[in-house]
Amino acid sequence: MSRRILAAAALAATTLGLAGPAQAQQRIQFEFWYGLTGRLGEIMEEHCKRFNDSQTKYEAKCVGQGGYDKAEQNTIAAFRSKQHPTLVQIYDAGTVNFMLSGATYNAPDLARDFNMKIDWSGYFPGIANYYATSKGQMWSFPYNSSTALLYWNKDAWAKIGKTKAPETIEEWWDDVRAMKKAGVECGFAFDYDTWMPLEQFSAIHNLPIATKNNGYDGLDAEVMFNKTKFADYMKDWKKLLDEGVARIQTAQTGKTILQAFTDGSCASMLSSVANHGVVGSTAKPGLNWGVAKLPVYKDFKRHNSLVGGASLWILQGKSKPQYEAAAAYIQFLLQPKEEQWFADVTGYIPVTQAGYKAMVDAGFYADPKRQGREIAIESLTFTPPTAVSRGIRLGNFTQIRAEIRSELEAAFTGKKDVQTALDDAAQRSNQILRRFEQTFKGKQLP
Repeated sequence: MSRRILAAAALAATTLGLAGPAQAQQRIQFEFWYGLTGRLGEIMEEHCKRFNDSQTKYEAKCVGQGGYDKAEQNTIAAFRSKQHPTLVQIYDAGTVNFMLSGATYNAPDLARDFNMKIDWSGYFPGIANYYATSKGQMWSFPYNSSTALLYWNKDAWAKIGKTKAPETIEEWWDDVRAMKKAGVECGFAFDYDTWMPLEQFSAIHNLPIATKNNGYDGLDAEVMFNKTKFADYMKDWKKLLDEGVARIQTAQTGKTILQAFTDGSCASMLSSVANHGVVGSTAKPGLNWGVAKLPVYKDFKRHNSLVGGASLWILQGKSKPQYEAAAAYIQFLLQPKEEQWFADVTGYIPVTQAGYKAMVDAGFYADPKRQGREIAIESLTFTPPTAVSRGIRLGNFTQIRAEIRSELEAAFTGKKDVQTALDDAAQRSNQILRRFEQTFKGKQLP
């Protein structure tokens, strides 16, 4: 035998001799895919690290997917090729797609099989109902949750002699028009997003976005947002824009609504409570701002706002040790101290009532830098969820959102009148729903 072969054999023997103890000490690994990006994506990585550092038995391998849409698309493709993760973060709009996918290892089953201590009744109803089946079971674990708020510049309102945020939409419009006369150039900044003006607006006004209780009662639902008060709301936005009171602010115009608010150039915006920390850390020095519940039309009774964000889904086809590790990770995330840490560094709200109580008791919301964040909980729990304020269960809702955004842009840039744009968006949205219904023909929503 040549010296080269002998040397190789000796090296292999040495390597094998060392591999045994190392493998014996190796943690149980599982892959977790998430959709958040930017600073929030960095926080996801940090949360994984906190779990990995908290114990020595399991290791979460966390992989960003470059956005919520991509996380959903990539997971579906990966599952088909059997290259999928054990755990994935899927945003609210993807709930029905995953419920019907046949690819999930549902949350109650995981909890039972791995003796997880989950108080299902301890989740806030406004969060639980969005992700629940018709029987009240949550097939995923709510994680990063938020709702929408009105961000307002107190100094701009002081110019018209007011110290409180508007409670009605009519008051809001009167205020921004008065501010224009008082020298405030932009009273309200908006973009083409649908989550605030359509989904949150419809919930707090208890208005349906679609038939069949927003799709919860069947795949044959049709959208109807073009026939509700939402249409008037968008026409009001267009009037404010034409009057020079409101302003479109997007990355394409050179400044987002968030940037326009934090630099003081626009006096109000609608945004997620998740941006509370961002506003606090990026606002120009001396910006005197606050948050309030979304205004409602004066002839309507206020209802609960909708939860936004994402939940964690377990996928089929993995090993028992990987599921054991994923269960431990989810249990870790639900600890009150972790809910508080996550809320502190992001602005997201705690998903459990126990987590919220622990944060209140610890003085979390008394800290001036977090002032107003509790309003998100008040908004989300303002009333028990109704059949339409509990959420939206429409197939391929991501595509529907895109159609509405496109038509709102056409309306606000003068290419179409508002009603025509909404009618066109509704028509194409219903086409999307019919294709989805055909894809899952014969299946029933759980």
